[in-house]
This record gives sequence, C-alpha cells and structure tokens, in this order.
Amino acid sequence: MERVTEYQVIIIGSGPAGCTAALYLSRANIQCIVLEGMQPGGQLTITTDVENYPGFPEGILGPKLMELMRLQAERFGAKFSALEPVERVNFLEHPFEVQTDQRMYVAPAVIVASGASAKQLGLPSEQALQGFGVSYCATCDGFFFKQKNIVVVGGGDSAMEEATFLTKFASKVTIIHRREEMRASKIMQERALNNSKIEFIFNTTVDEVIGTKENGVKQLKLRNLKTNEVTDFDAQGLFVAIGHTPNTQPFAGQLILDQAGYITLPHAHSTVTNIQGVFACGDAVDHIYRQAVTAAGSGCQAALDCERWLTHERITERWDLPKGEEERVD
Repeated sequence: MERVTEYQVIIIGSGPAGCTAALYLSRANIQCIVLEGMQPGGQLTITTDVENYPGFPEGILGPKLMELMRLQAERFGAKFSALEPVERVNFLEHPFEVQTDQRMYVAPAVIVASGASAKQLGLPSEQALQGFGVSYCATCDGFFFKQKNIVVVGGGDSAMEEATFLTKFASKVTIIHRREEMRASKIMQERALNNSKIEFIFNTTVDEVIGTKENGVKQLKLRNLKTNEVTDFDAQGLFVAIGHTPNTQPFAGQLILDQAGYITLPHAHSTVTNIQGVFACGDAVDHIYRQAVTAAGSGCQAALDCERWLTHERITERWDLPKGEEERVD
C-alpha cells in the first residue's frame, strides 16, 4: 500500500468544518490534505437552497456552497482526495497514521471533521426527494414551507423541537410516531401538545413519499401498525427527526466518544482531543447546533489550535505540551 508522508496535517472530512480548516491551514503555509470520503462536501451536498449562511443574501445551493469552499481552500494550496473513506487510524503512535482503501497517510497532526449523518427512514422515495420536500433540518429548511402542511417523523426531543420550530412557518404540523408513547422529555412533549398547530398520529409509519423533484412532496402513504391499514395523507413537506449518527466509528477505542458516538473534547475552549496533535470539529463533536456556520467556525478553531500546536512542536522538538498548556486560552 502506498505510504504518503508529504503533508503536515490530515483533515478527515470535507464539509464546512473540514474545508474551513483546510483554508486556514493552507493560508498559514501548512501543507494539508482533505480526505473527502464517500460524500464529498458532507450533508450540504444533499441540500438544495441554503439561505442562512452569511454572505449570500439571495441564498445559494448547498452543493455550490461546498464547491466554493473547496475552491477557496485549493486556491491557497490545500489538497483534496475524493472517494477515499477512512478505514483505520492509529493515533496511539506518532506520527499518526490514517489508512483509506487506497493509501496510508502519515502526518504529525490530524483534524477530524468527519461530520454526522442524519438517520433516515430507509425508503427509496425518501432518498429520491431529499432536498425536494424531504429534509432532516427544520432550522435549515423550515423557511421554505410557509403555509404548508408538514409531517415530522419521530418521538424524541429532536422531533418535538423540530415540530415546534416549524409551526412558525407551516399551516399545520403533524407528528408521526411508530409507538403509542413518545420518548421525548415531559417538558418537550407538553410544549408540542399545547401547540394548536401540532397534531399527532401514533402507531404509524411512513411507507412511501409521493412527489417529484419538479413539484416537491405531495402526499405520504401511512401504515397503521395495529391494523396494517395504509392510507394517503396530504403533506407538502416531510422532516425526518429520528436522530443523527456521528461518523466516528474508525476512532472508537482511541478518541474519547460519548454514549451516542460523538467525540468528547476534554478541555473547554479547545478543539484538542484526548490525544495531543489530534483535533476535532464540526458535527462529529456538535450534537446541539448542527449548522453549517457553526461547523465552519469550529473548523477555523481547529486549524488555529493545530497551527499553534505544530509551531510549538517545531520549536521544542517535543510531542507533548508543557503541563497546563492544553488549558491555556490565548
């Protein structure tokens, strides 16, 4: 297997966090490579209009925004490698190793910006209409559903929060849950139950999404799990809120992960992980905001932290920070 050793930093992930980290590092004249994985550009590549990213008053298509971010990083010398999913890492020895299905990358520092993936219903029709009426982020897309009937699938806090937020725009929001009882916290349930715009359908799943890319979602086929009866339900939007899965599987056993699989950062105001020289940012860390702009901001932080760490190492020729250095905030 080819062994690549020419880069100072390996960035895993090419969403807003990874691209921003690459931009800042390359502008600092630090050689870096971005391993894009199987979904170059991250989740924004399955989003149509993005109207809440600063600097684009008329909005911008998600794939176009990621293309511009990549081009800006490449302008300053960052390298990108597409379709190379990370299979294995070795962060326990230095320099660090990141193995894909094609090469072994070796570098003094790594930034993990691998993101998270929204859990899906697994329907072919759902996948076909992603970005055309099917969404996984109310904050991102709710504005496009003014005065429309919207369905939210899920029974947890995320679903209640998404549904409540969507009532700012929709004429009606219907929460569909496969069980008799919701698992959301009591306060979140009460907030949704007391909202006159929100209705509930229990013991039900979505079997199919009806619509086209030209006209969007028009209807859902719902299955009652008690009677097995399938009915048509008019809706112009489907928001799936059944959780996210952080793309952190290759790092298990080396980086500290929480119960949901998100990377835990041990020090406040720092993107350094439990391993000095390995930094983490974006949705692989953030399970609260999950916005393109917050991911980009944390990518900037990771790059600055990484640059300072590399500069320190070049001066001291040591691979561990002095006692207390990891907690210092400049």
